[in-house]
Amino acid sequence: MSLVKSISGIRGTIGGRVGEGLNPVDIVRFTAAYATQRRAAMPTNNTIVVGRDARLSGHMVEQIVCGTLMGMGYDVVNIGLASTPTTELAVTGEKAAGGIILTASHNPKQWNALKLLNEQGEFLNDAEGKEVLAIAEAEEFTFAEVDALGHMTNKDYLPYHVEQVVQLPLVDVEAIRKRHFTVAIDCVNSVGGLAIPAILKAIGVENIIELNCTPNGHFPHNPEPLPQHLTQISDLLKSGKADVGFVVDPDVDRLAIICENGEMFGEEYTLVSVADYILRHTPGNTVSNMSSTRALSDVTKAFGGQYSASAVGEVNVVAEMKRVHAVIGGEGNGGVIYPECHYGRDALVGVALFLSHLAHLNMKVSELRRTLPEYCISKNRIDLTPDTDVDTILARVKELYKNERVNDRDGVKIDFAEGWVHLRKSNTEPIIRVYSEAATMDQANALAQQVINVVKGRKR
Repeated sequence: MSLVKSISGIRGTIGGRVGEGLNPVDIVRFTAAYATQRRAAMPTNNTIVVGRDARLSGHMVEQIVCGTLMGMGYDVVNIGLASTPTTELAVTGEKAAGGIILTASHNPKQWNALKLLNEQGEFLNDAEGKEVLAIAEAEEFTFAEVDALGHMTNKDYLPYHVEQVVQLPLVDVEAIRKRHFTVAIDCVNSVGGLAIPAILKAIGVENIIELNCTPNGHFPHNPEPLPQHLTQISDLLKSGKADVGFVVDPDVDRLAIICENGEMFGEEYTLVSVADYILRHTPGNTVSNMSSTRALSDVTKAFGGQYSASAVGEVNVVAEMKRVHAVIGGEGNGGVIYPECHYGRDALVGVALFLSHLAHLNMKVSELRRTLPEYCISKNRIDLTPDTDVDTILARVKELYKNERVNDRDGVKIDFAEGWVHLRKSNTEPIIRVYSEAATMDQANALAQQVINVVKGRKR
């Protein structure tokens, strides 16, 4: 059993002993700690939003979280089955003190998590996250007496979310409608099965081929939208039945795109393509994290803007976007953050903007992909054991490559003449992520393997 406590939230496998998995006792403890932190931050605001993805443990976790929040004296707006970006928008829509998203994102079915939002519908920052963890550790919270218990209201925020996206000035419903796109979607039997058809219909797509759109939590394949998991929709596109394919993860903040010929568009290029569209109409600055493709930098400079790289993590990307007043940003995992809508990764926004771009260019998806700078990124991982000393590993790598350009702001990133490698400990899984990029996949893999060999104590 695993329990990962970080500023990204509380994530764990369901069951197990207290402190070893995500079980009812720990759910109560961390929910109460979050409520205590929010009370101190927003003492006069008595509302918190709760939304969840469709994973099998979702209803159980929802009941405990909502009950605990009411026990802490909060009124709960329970929006039920809802994407992460829908929940983020619901927080500001309700003018709430914060929100809790019950989702383990791309993790397999045995995982769930509490993702914690502030009053702006954005993830807690580093200091706030650490405060929640400290409160939980010390169990410094007090439950409400009977007359001060909170109440719960159930609402559906998907129509509001869809309306916010459709009203974006650069979402061109008329252009999309005129193209008569046939769109295939794979929503991994989670809340994307509700959200993605809704946004497609709202922006003028009449022909939708739905794969795995029943939100029952029975994931038909590994829920992380990586090429090796997307053979079903890829085969459908190869048969010529659709113009484009869209795949989302269980909480719908990541968007993968499939070309009309069944080839992968590349999750790194979801953000790059949307940024290309945004920058054509509103030139400005962009941001992605240190593990994302340099193609975004190339596109940004071509339109006269400046590119900035943040530490990995949505909260870090958002902070950097605000600092440089970015017009578009996100992460190379298919996460698009468009401030005109809200500061959160949002696959509904990504779908609407990408189809607008495709409609304006009057191209096939594969043709659009060829207009973008070409890089190959290799994404690898090293599984950790409980006694792995990650800090020692990263220090050894940094020392061995001290003659290269090394950035240790978030793990260790090494810039070589022919590409780069970035190693960092995951906030969501017990692994070290090893990402590398170069002109070809062979070169990217070779760079990654070179550093992995160092980590594993082999020859450099």
